[in-house]
Amino acid sequence: MAANRRPTLADVAHEVGVSAKTVSRVLNEDGPASAQTREQVLAAVAKLGFQPNLMARNIRVGGPDTTVGLVIPDLGNPFFGAVAQSIEDTVRDRGLTLLMGSSADDPVRERALTDKFLARRVSILIVVPSVGADHSHLKSHRTAGLPVIFLDRPGVGLATDSIVSSNRAGAHDGVAHLLAHGHRRIGFVGDLPVKLYTRRERLAGYRSALQEADILYDRSLITNAHDQQGAEAATARLLGLSDPPTALFAGNNIMALGIVAELARSKRKEVAVVAFDDVPLAEALEPALTAVAQDAEELGKAAATTALTRLDGDRTRTRVITVPTRLIVRGSGEQPAPKP
Repeated sequence: MAANRRPTLADVAHEVGVSAKTVSRVLNEDGPASAQTREQVLAAVAKLGFQPNLMARNIRVGGPDTTVGLVIPDLGNPFFGAVAQSIEDTVRDRGLTLLMGSSADDPVRERALTDKFLARRVSILIVVPSVGADHSHLKSHRTAGLPVIFLDRPGVGLATDSIVSSNRAGAHDGVAHLLAHGHRRIGFVGDLPVKLYTRRERLAGYRSALQEADILYDRSLITNAHDQQGAEAATARLLGLSDPPTALFAGNNIMALGIVAELARSKRKEVAVVAFDDVPLAEALEPALTAVAQDAEELGKAAATTALTRLDGDRTRTRVITVPTRLIVRGSGEQPAPKP
């Protein structure tokens, strides 16, 4: 066997002096083989470092793979990393392995990833839907028994289970917290237009809190940012208004990092900040970051548990599971509004 290639079933058969079919029977436990032959085959497998092609076997016999496919929008976002870790921890107890890929919030990339996962016959498919994605192509797979779970956002074109955070209520609580400290001009730093479910719900929560306080919705305080650099620029624009906001609400953790960076650069520590989504080392910031925290661990656990229940035969009606958020008070959101 050449040193620069992976060992094959034929290499194991040659090592033992038996047919490839005999090796296959031993490894798959689907036919007769003597104890001596079995021992020799397993020893050769260990010696050569042979890894069976489980995907090929499952396709051949028509069974599912022992994997869970997870599509997320951003591998670098710590929130989705925490969600993925929770899913992996939950499915591991059932002997399943997590496979993960990033769609970059692109429906074309999302479709390509789901097609790859479906081709290898994953046991479960969990998807964070992209803006503009159509999931009707998954209907036949779900009808055939594949558990399909939408995570963080509902999908489009497919009735199936969805696991989401209390986005609207959480944003309402965060903005109401700023209002309680005397702020009346509160900027919103986030993605526009609000086609994505989470963005739409958080902006709705922002607006409902203002409405309850009898404060008119001011479009000049709503920014459009897609990444940290964009959030920095949006924050600078808001602070440069003739009547600037005294407080800022971040639509997600990436927006929060941009806000914090710009406030530090411009030395504007008096501006109050509440972020939707917590950020790493939030307590180490000056002031420490007040945040509406999603429960990433519970979101992942709920998605995995729901999928496993479906895998076990649950055919009840599809449901939306909403995981509560919580406001973590640390200092940045408690900055009082300046006195007139």
